[in-house]
Amino acid sequence: MTTYVSADWVASCISDPNFLIIDTRYSMRHLMGHLQHAVNVPPPKLRNPQGELLSPNELSDLFGAAGLGDFITPILYDGYDGRNSAFVAWILEYLGRNDTHIMDIVYDEWKAQDREVFYRPVPRTERQFTSHINPAVRASLEYVSHTEGLTLVDTRSLEEFEGRSDADQIPGHIPGAINVVWQALVGRDGKLLCGEDEARRIIEEAKIDGSNTIVTYCKVGARAAVGYQMLKQLGFDVKLFDGSYSEWEKSGLPVKNPSGGGDPASVRL
Repeated sequence: MTTYVSADWVASCISDPNFLIIDTRYSMRHLMGHLQHAVNVPPPKLRNPQGELLSPNELSDLFGAAGLGDFITPILYDGYDGRNSAFVAWILEYLGRNDTHIMDIVYDEWKAQDREVFYRPVPRTERQFTSHINPAVRASLEYVSHTEGLTLVDTRSLEEFEGRSDADQIPGHIPGAINVVWQALVGRDGKLLCGEDEARRIIEEAKIDGSNTIVTYCKVGARAAVGYQMLKQLGFDVKLFDGSYSEWEKSGLPVKNPSGGGDPASVRL
């Protein structure tokens, strides 16, 4: 499981060769300033041109090329909303890593605390990264569509969930899903995640059944990763459907559209 750590803890490890600092923000943000020794690994590098997650071998090669070896501990950090770090941490968990850390404040807060930032690219030391796939954290389209008793949590906006958004070819959501907007789980005052008490309140108000396996999804996986990490921190049995609604709406499977909008021929429920 991913561990969220303080900025002081990160600062104490930042020059330790047994750790690798990974900036999960997009490349342009990284070039505008980053933590000392940080290498840049944003989520787009972890997907193929079709938007699908790279194969385990490709992911292993990519992380190894970035300098993450089998005996190096990753420390991730992120920008304002935590989506990238949450998703990259989930990928590392899927690849079998149980030693991933995420700094619990955003980069801008680190900078606002007058901590040191750097601008020059960091040379990478290629290392051996060996994956040990952990299938328990990943939900496939087949799993979601054929497994009874799942609690599906849609972390997209309410507009998307209710089928009132133009972002989807087939507006709506997976039948039976509960909407918990991912931004509700984002922290305040520079924190990546909200407090555990607040998160439990949100989960209770959404009537999420924690006795079932929970599967989070969004459009392409990143927002769902915020929900995944929060639920995981609270001790729930949770998986992430990284194909998410983008894969579901292309599959021909039923879609629930409360608004009744979109192409009537495509809206199935």
